Amino acid sequence: MDLSDFRKQYTKGQLLASEVPPNPIILFRDWFDEVQSKGKEQETNAMTLSTQQPDGGVASRVVLLKEVSDEGFVFYTNYNSSKGQSIEHNNQVCLSFFWQSMERQVIIQGTATKLSPEASDQYFQSRPRGSQLGAHVSNQSEVIESRSTLENRLKSLEDQYKNQPIPRPTQWGGYVVSPHSIEFWQGRTNRLHDRLVYKQKSSTWVIKRLSP
Repeated sequence: MDLSDFRKQYTKGQLLASEVPPNPIILFRDWFDEVQSKGKEQETNAMTLSTQQPDGGVASRVVLLKEVSDEGFVFYTNYNSSKGQSIEHNNQVCLSFFWQSMERQVIIQGTATKLSPEASDQYFQSRPRGSQLGAHVSNQSEVIESRSTLENRLKSLEDQYKNQPIPRPTQWGGYVVSPHSIEFWQGRTNRLHDRLVYKQKSSTWVIKRLSP
């Protein structure tokens, strides 16, 4: 399978240090809103989460961004899952976004910490009922015998919580990734891409341009 002729020129934008805000969260929001406004992305908030596994390997998977603020980037998962165990082992993680329609990437390195139970409760109650039940059904990342195992659990829980509120499972909740480095990548012609990285220094951000 030879992919050597898969080539594309990137021509949709530029990224100049003279035009970016001093706070990377502002630029992230601007980029996110611009991509979202194009209406071409299925899930603009889809991001790749990379973690170091307890056995020393590295794992990556796509999760969904659910909030961004000056404190960081929030996502939710089962704390007992493979990713949850990896974060428990080493909470230094990497998040990356690829927005093909705008020829952009954002790469975030930071520290993942659990949200408070109250914050996780609040988000859990905002989820559709089916998603709430799904968090109870799945022992995420564990081996199961068959698809019917999940379907049977779901049916049992539907009966159990019929006409009742569904509580958040204690093993399910949120993480916030507090960034110490955020790189913005804009594709340019001839592979001479624009790369600006914000590095946190004390309470301020230092902006540097990286060679493509």
